[in-house]
Amino acid sequence: MQRGVADCFKQQHKLNDDDMSDLEKRAENFTQPQEYKDQGLYPFFRVIESGQDAEVQMAGRKVSMFGSNSYLGLTSHPKVKEAAIAAIKKYGTGTAGSRFLNGTLDIHVELEHRLARFVNKEAALVFSTGFQSNLGAVPTVVGRNDTAIIDEQSHASIIDATRLSFGRILKYRHNDMESLEKVLKNLDENKNGSLKLIVTDGLFSMEGDVAHVDKIAQLAKKYNTSVMIDDAHGIGVLGDNGKGTVNHFGLDGEVEMIVGTFSKSLASIGGFIAGSKGLINYLQHNARSLIFSASLPPASAASVIAALDIIESKNGLVEKLWENTHHAKKRFTELGMDIGDSETPIIPIYIRDNTKAFIISKILLEKGVFINPVITPAVRPEDSLLRFALMATHSIPQIDEAIDKIYAAGKEIGIY
Repeated sequence: MQRGVADCFKQQHKLNDDDMSDLEKRAENFTQPQEYKDQGLYPFFRVIESGQDAEVQMAGRKVSMFGSNSYLGLTSHPKVKEAAIAAIKKYGTGTAGSRFLNGTLDIHVELEHRLARFVNKEAALVFSTGFQSNLGAVPTVVGRNDTAIIDEQSHASIIDATRLSFGRILKYRHNDMESLEKVLKNLDENKNGSLKLIVTDGLFSMEGDVAHVDKIAQLAKKYNTSVMIDDAHGIGVLGDNGKGTVNHFGLDGEVEMIVGTFSKSLASIGGFIAGSKGLINYLQHNARSLIFSASLPPASAASVIAALDIIESKNGLVEKLWENTHHAKKRFTELGMDIGDSETPIIPIYIRDNTKAFIISKILLEKGVFINPVITPAVRPEDSLLRFALMATHSIPQIDEAIDKIYAAGKEIGIY
């Protein structure tokens, strides 16, 4: 249908390749999504008609949600919604300016104090998205004569942040400490007095494995290197009552910079950087993604404060998330399914074929299970997978039913 409309438009306007600009030609030549749509396998931009709960509404029917990052299930919590509504009534819907000028509200300052306390740092700085937090962190501290050393499977926001930096960017093999030390040793032998910063995800969003923060911290001390952990997926999941990956390893005082997001366990949108008062002061006055972007909407800030209230009340959500995780991993293992090295509520089900991953995703949605297929470039071609993401609000019967349907779909197309 969409291709037909595009062809009709060309005919009406008598366009041919010679009439099209280079930009239009590039767009027209991007046909892969349409090819999957023509096969009925396109799995992206699927429309949800309800909140991000353990069960969602799609096309007028209920579907079990195993594709959400709302690990604690707080996006539809009554207290979170009430806090957002109250903030809109008090502050309106937006800030109409950047934090640097007229966009700092008292609720932003309150949130920063709460976040710093939660992750055991002196101070924190709130950004409008988690992506912008990384864009603010890395280019600001890694200058022309400095070096960032990143895990090769770092999140796209880390990669893009390094591209904005004027410094040297080096990679080490995924979660491979020998590879990291080799990079650091080579740098150490060519000392020039510049800053060195190791940057990695705390909990890797596709594979579900955890960075070796303890060993990273040891190597950082040995080679006089600073450390930044992007804990977007670790906060609310790992550590003492969800305080994150750094806390999980008991290294709150060893990691200089923690980056987090609000769009996972903290039930909103936005992000933050936490560190020493001096570091946060430096970022406040130099991070371009903060200075030149409108500040976080008040409803979002209030939602995060409410989510922190719920988490800190120790109501058992983190424990329930892990109960669900252990149960699901046991079931997948018993069925002989390949879930890699996942240690967390993010469980990759390796399909290792892009088209088959799309086919299974389609079959499952028809059977009432929402799950995301992950293909290149998010993972290597041979590592295409289904990303099974658990929430504290899933029930054990709901998890069992989903796993049984995944296994049956795999058998249907000859994977198991």
